[in-house]
Amino acid sequence: MTSTADATADPVDLLVVGAGPAGVAAALMAASLRMRVTLVEAAGVGSKVAAIGALENVPGGWTTGPQLAEAFAADIARHRESGRLTLVRARATAVKGHDDRAEVALADGELLTAATVVVATGVTTLTPQDVDWVEAPTGPRVPPLWRAAPEEVAAREVVVLGADRPLGTWLRAHPHTDTRFRVLHPAHDTYKTAEVAEDRRVRFDLVERVRIAPRPGGGYDIAAHHPDGTSHPATADALLANLGSKPAALDGLVTGPDGYCPPDAQHPRVLVAGDLKGARMQRIAVALGDGGRAALTPYYGSLGDGSLALR
Repeated sequence: MTSTADATADPVDLLVVGAGPAGVAAALMAASLRMRVTLVEAAGVGSKVAAIGALENVPGGWTTGPQLAEAFAADIARHRESGRLTLVRARATAVKGHDDRAEVALADGELLTAATVVVATGVTTLTPQDVDWVEAPTGPRVPPLWRAAPEEVAAREVVVLGADRPLGTWLRAHPHTDTRFRVLHPAHDTYKTAEVAEDRRVRFDLVERVRIAPRPGGGYDIAAHHPDGTSHPATADALLANLGSKPAALDGLVTGPDGYCPPDAQHPRVLVAGDLKGARMQRIAVALGDGGRAALTPYYGSLGDGSLALR
């Protein structure tokens, strides 16, 4: 692993920010084309993928997130050995494009420079405080469903806020758990319930708003208000959030009304890839292809002057 100072001393062809599916694919594609690449990642290669319990639609025979994350890490290690790829463990905070270069600022004050930057920082998990249909105190923190271990919720009355797709992933990853989930969700989540509608461990409850209050002795009191004007109180031993995600856009990126980053709105030397582009991009296979495409854009754009074609 190199220091950030080493990386700034020698500008590279491509800076990639984020080592999820899109970022890894971009870095591998560029390195395989003999471009000089720096990959910036704060947590670890494939760290978010590693938390996914089950995979069903990713080519290559992968069945779990940890398997795929290990493959990502091995691919990055292989290209680092070639000398064309540098991995910098740091948190990127901002990106900026110029006529002759693009820059990425790091949290420690270092500035990385390259001909082009691919930003693939993905998304972060929404909390109850981020959505307008849940009224909840600022603490304690409601843990996300996708990180819940089966033993943590076994034989308990669990209420899930939101019907986002990690619910289906969790159920497929743990087919033998006897946990029963009551899923409170707004109307805009209804279409996501179809893939697990036949799972007997789940009961869906359409709501307009929900009020949550922690109980002094543990657990939660919940008031669910329904579209027909009725409301029902309930208690839960455990509460999990499954509310979806929001883009983790760096400062300097142009965002749309939904917070995502339209590719055509960015500086020509700043490319966005994967989940960051829009909610419909949030599939691993889609992000992999989009990351590779992003790396090809500056490569083919440089062939006119031969700057990369001869390396």
